[in-house]
Amino acid sequence: MMNVYENGSLSEKLASNPYPGRGIVLGESSDGRYSVAAYFIMGRSVNSRNRVFLPEPDGIRTEAFDPSKLADPSLIIYHPVRALGRSLIVTNGDQTDTIRDYLEQGLSMEQALRTREFEPDGPNWTPRISGLLCADGSYKLSILKSADAAGSACARQFFEYPALPGVGHFLHTYVTDGNPIPTFCGEPERVAIAGGIDAFTTQLWDNLNEDNKISLFVRFTDLQTGEYAQRIVNRHQ
Repeated sequence: MMNVYENGSLSEKLASNPYPGRGIVLGESSDGRYSVAAYFIMGRSVNSRNRVFLPEPDGIRTEAFDPSKLADPSLIIYHPVRALGRSLIVTNGDQTDTIRDYLEQGLSMEQALRTREFEPDGPNWTPRISGLLCADGSYKLSILKSADAAGSACARQFFEYPALPGVGHFLHTYVTDGNPIPTFCGEPERVAIAGGIDAFTTQLWDNLNEDNKISLFVRFTDLQTGEYAQRIVNRHQ
């Protein structure tokens, strides 16, 4: 009998997939003390692989590791993570700023993302994935993806989750590697959040494909105090 509430293994999902692309994990630690956010990037091209995560006062930004190799910054240089009060916005593009601007006006993440669509990188039409981790540990995830192979229209999907100890959801841009790269399908994947921040960071980084992984960000936020610890791992240290 299928258990629809089973928490999948992030280790297995990552280790068995050469190219999930960019990925967001949001959830709650197994002891219920911390909200958990993770974001990773992978790359196949020289331009995509030439990146590092750098800390910012309100989150992180991407930067070219070797500026001389930077070809087109439009889709690879952005702020993946921005804090807004006790909330944390996590995305795979400059829609981070769109969401922040809307939230600052008292509007919603959904309203913000209705003004955006997938990336203009046909034939892949890379989806825009976004997450919002709230002060109480609840969270939202969204994916904006092409409705057809021609990139003629945008399908927008939104998901909203309560905080449950040890439970997270994993949303990534691609099913796996391919040419063109197949867009993620279905709901965000229910996964187990286990261990502290260092164990969780190691679990993610060690199971991402060795050739394609670029950078990883992890943050654990104390749900009572709002204080947080974070880790940044870069292939190009």
